Amino acid sequence: MFARYLLPSLLTLACSSAMAGFSHIPAEGTALPFSVLTTIDNVPIHHGGYGSAAAANPKNENRFYAMTDRGPNADSPNKNEKIFPTPDYQPTIGYFEVKNDGSIVLIKEIKFHTAEGKPITGLPNSKGYGSTGEIAVDMKGNKVGTDDNGIDSEGLVVMDDGSFWVSDEYGPHIAHFDAEGKQLERISPLGMKSNTGKLALPAVLAKRRANRGMEGLTILPDGKTLVGIMQSTLFNPSKDEVKNKTLTRIVTLNLETGASQQYLYQQDKADYANSEILAIDDKHFLVDERDSEFDGSKKVYLVDISEATDVSGDVASETGLLVDGKTLEQTEWDALEKAGIKPAQKKELLSLTKDVKGGYGHDKFEGMFFTDKSRTHLAVINDDDFAIAPVGDKKAGIKIKTLPNQKVDSNMLYVLPISLK
Repeated sequence: MFARYLLPSLLTLACSSAMAGFSHIPAEGTALPFSVLTTIDNVPIHHGGYGSAAAANPKNENRFYAMTDRGPNADSPNKNEKIFPTPDYQPTIGYFEVKNDGSIVLIKEIKFHTAEGKPITGLPNSKGYGSTGEIAVDMKGNKVGTDDNGIDSEGLVVMDDGSFWVSDEYGPHIAHFDAEGKQLERISPLGMKSNTGKLALPAVLAKRRANRGMEGLTILPDGKTLVGIMQSTLFNPSKDEVKNKTLTRIVTLNLETGASQQYLYQQDKADYANSEILAIDDKHFLVDERDSEFDGSKKVYLVDISEATDVSGDVASETGLLVDGKTLEQTEWDALEKAGIKPAQKKELLSLTKDVKGGYGHDKFEGMFFTDKSRTHLAVINDDDFAIAPVGDKKAGIKIKTLPNQKVDSNMLYVLPISLK
């Protein structure tokens, strides 16, 4: 319970030196640097895109990592199609430094590749390897195929040895990369061909919605247990049969034993998105929950799983734990309560649209990390979608992504004070 959650060491006020360069970030935020990847139909595609996740460097208080997703893409007017303007794009981790003048510089790019050195793209996986049913096409509508190692990278954990754990929206997968981006291991739901080792995720997670997979990833202070959060309600057993559209799942995975647990997280509204999770201890987390509207709901919650029910059931079951013969996603909250199932508790700590000076303005909020060891300041970052958007009106194509103030969207880093009370 929150009333018993009192960790003075976490609430101590940070001195400016503890925040290092981050103390120089202005209240209105600082833009991350970008270049132009390419220009198509007079639309410059930014590179850029470093907003799907972000993490502090555990060994350098002035530096941080930020990650792209699968690359530039846009909705197609055709069913199940996704437009990939640059289909050979490699998802990338950017390594950044905050300077004393509040500016941010890119130090290094870490591109994902296989153990054999083959580039890993953001193209969808094929059937059996994590397929979401999406069909990738280029700007002319030509199919561009699949990539069984493809990754739609969304959650990022930086380890002390310099390696990375990355969660994605295809399988969903959790992949381990070395410091140079070489894939060391891939963990997928039970039954998928993409698992490369002995570890696996619960089979039910394969019921994730397309483009709504394991959006956030963190690691417990023990350094042994990964914790992921699903972006939205699973289509379990199917899209048409889902009744509880605010029910989402938090999943833990012990990297030594392979044991996993699942807990329920209740979103504020149906179709909201959980975009990040950040561990405080083994029972408490920060969760970024948002809508997809400009100037809409973008909140940070303190989440407590200490009294939440483990709803794992049979991890090999494709539908997971059942209540009266129905999946959890088919069961409303009152029926779950009668069955003795409790979700995680949550408490609002921040609202970006209210707490960012001058307003937040972006449609997405997808990365966050503590800037200081005393955890009194939180850095947040938006996903700018490589500064492109679909043209809409049932037409295929891309346009420049602009904010309500008519400025081109770009990756921005904001630093906000936060109290974990």
